[in-house]
Amino acid sequence: MESAVVNTPQAPATSAPAARPLSYRPPMRPPAKVPLSQRFNMRMVVFGLVMLMPIGYIVYDFLDSVITGGIKDIGGGYKLVDLKAMSNFPLDQVAGKQQDIPQKWRDLDGQKVVLYGEMWEPFTANSNDVAGFDLCYSISKCCFNGPPQVQHFVRSRVVPGKSLSYYPNLVKVTGTLHVHLEQEAGKVSSVYQLDVVNIEPST
Repeated sequence: MESAVVNTPQAPATSAPAARPLSYRPPMRPPAKVPLSQRFNMRMVVFGLVMLMPIGYIVYDFLDSVITGGIKDIGGGYKLVDLKAMSNFPLDQVAGKQQDIPQKWRDLDGQKVVLYGEMWEPFTANSNDVAGFDLCYSISKCCFNGPPQVQHFVRSRVVPGKSLSYYPNLVKVTGTLHVHLEQEAGKVSSVYQLDVVNIEPST
């Protein structure tokens, strides 16, 4: 008797996955440095600095006035006094009194001072021998918000024996300050008086 041969189905042969080729990557190089002139527009930087300079000066001027109170010892027995700060207080132009002047400004009576401001003396303008004038921190700005106030001006008189000139712009004036409220014709005529020993244009 012959035995039957049984054919058992076999799973198809599987082939091994093909090996992937090795790839080579060169080492990464650090990014090239970009020149400073390409990272920043130097013209714009310079332009911005120029535009900010006036603002910086205003801020500096304000902070300096706040810190020093408008009075700074500069040696040689002299005080540098901020004429604008010295003018900045309310005063009745008719019935004002000595005690209405803030104490710190009254304490400057008899002191040697340096003031920066503009000369007002229309009758001796451009003269090489000026005897007296009014000194104001800024003729155009002091009265911008209203009529002139007497405390904005320092009545200045050149001391005898001195020959000083008039200058049309900002000047540096040196002398002895007096703080005494004076009245004429029933109203305040002067708060500050200055014995001037030197005038020179401010650089």
